[in-house]
Amino acid sequence: MAVSFSGVLLVHLAVFFNGLNASRLTVNQELSTLFNELWTLDVNRFTHAIDYNVSVQRRAGYVSAGSQVVRDYASQPLFSNVNENKLKNITTTSRFMDLLDNYERSTGVTERVTTAEQTENNLFLDAVLETEVMKRAHRYLVSKGKSNSNLRLFKSQLYLIWFHLYHRDRTSGLDTSGFEHVFVGEMRSATEIIGFHNWIQFYFQEKNSHLDYKGYKARDHDLPDQDDHVLNLQFTWHNVVKPVGSAFIGTSPEFEMALFTIVFLMNTDRSTTVLVNIDQCQMELVVVRHGRSLGTAYPKLISSNSRHFRQHSH
Repeated sequence: MAVSFSGVLLVHLAVFFNGLNASRLTVNQELSTLFNELWTLDVNRFTHAIDYNVSVQRRAGYVSAGSQVVRDYASQPLFSNVNENKLKNITTTSRFMDLLDNYERSTGVTERVTTAEQTENNLFLDAVLETEVMKRAHRYLVSKGKSNSNLRLFKSQLYLIWFHLYHRDRTSGLDTSGFEHVFVGEMRSATEIIGFHNWIQFYFQEKNSHLDYKGYKARDHDLPDQDDHVLNLQFTWHNVVKPVGSAFIGTSPEFEMALFTIVFLMNTDRSTTVLVNIDQCQMELVVVRHGRSLGTAYPKLISSNSRHFRQHSH
């Protein structure tokens, strides 16, 4: 490709740091309707105060680009508990967890995918394809002419988007994939966290003392609640600061994969942002392409608990 990944990174950063201002976008009603249907179908979603508890605590402070100096505004972990037995007993989350230790954390280190790891990838996708969430996403994509109705070909398409290896650091071999970046997280030059947008990975890294939650990021009038489905976060991972990151909370891997796959396939721009209302939250879904594979994908909370509806009704 002629485009360097540093260009993609700049697009990524420009989109994320463009403030929490959705006024430049209008709500995509078609995708909002579809994603709410997927939300209802997501029977593997975890419920706050039943399956997990979070403590958002205080607002995080400003961290200048590249700085590793950060104040801790959260004395407690984000997750006070998660039902691990439930994680292990749901096929998609159990197989998802099998993938979290398959990657080199640092960009620039060539990924070696063993036969066993490739089998784990396939078993995970098989489980995802059996869920009502991904079945509905597949039907939608077929109706739009973006995917083949043949399940085997659709699985190959998902594999290419999420698990195909490519260069994120040009000095090395194939060192990254969409799945690693979004769900596992990566470290660039041991000074910058990139990706890392999944709550299950966040929970286990926090539990194992590799990650320290520093507080939430939000506008003054839109403070997060414990049961928000998306949180904007600040944290350190292996003592490196992520000034602002974001993740769905409690959702299943298949739900997140379905949403981002749909946004990825419904657009051809290198960087796409759609504004959607899902359940009580208004959020932007950001997807950056790397050829026919995923560069990055994440949600960005705009407002929660129906505040955006109340504001517009006044």
